[in-house]
Amino acid sequence: MTDIIEENPKHDDIPEKFKNPETGELQLDLLIKSYRELEQRLSENKMPQRPKTPEEYPINCDHGMFQSDVEINRRLYENDFSPNQAQIVYDLAAERMMPMLRDVVSEFRAEREVEKLVNHFGGSEQWRGLSHQLLNFGKQNLPPDVLDSLSSSYEGVLALYRMMKAGGEPKLASRKSAHAQGGLNETELSSMMRDPKYWRDKDPAYVAKVTQGFESLYGQ
Repeated sequence: MTDIIEENPKHDDIPEKFKNPETGELQLDLLIKSYRELEQRLSENKMPQRPKTPEEYPINCDHGMFQSDVEINRRLYENDFSPNQAQIVYDLAAERMMPMLRDVVSEFRAEREVEKLVNHFGGSEQWRGLSHQLLNFGKQNLPPDVLDSLSSSYEGVLALYRMMKAGGEPKLASRKSAHAQGGLNETELSSMMRDPKYWRDKDPAYVAKVTQGFESLYGQ
């Protein structure tokens, strides 16, 4: 039996640091300690790491709706949120708030646009009567999406008014001619109106370009 099982195995496959330097025997306490340290490091690597301070969260708010908030970051920090997890919280807030803010902004701008139109056309009564005429003209002569686009802004309504005052139905041939001469087509104009510079920022130069594009396609 002693020929098969040695009383003091040499442990040739065990690193030297776990062996007794004098006897070559395995030092089990060192092996256990090393294993526990390795297990702890692996566990730490699996867990998301929060920054050293709440101020170090690298929050990206390029959407411009709000900025990184000190109090929110402090609460995220207290709950061990990693930078990636904290960013997800902000991204979800922006995702849910975007439609609400867009509605609020649109409603506010719509009220301002109507106020400007009332003043431009000489009062509420005059504007009320003219708005029905513009709507009827647009329904008879313009595609629904174009009418919706023009009627959503002060500049667009004025462009629609100029078309109506010019008289005559916009012709398809003239729209093709305008595009052939370097103007914008309906698809390009619709795409421009979805740009935040048009519906949110009301950039004057950008709005003017869109309005001129519609006038070129559907004008005299």
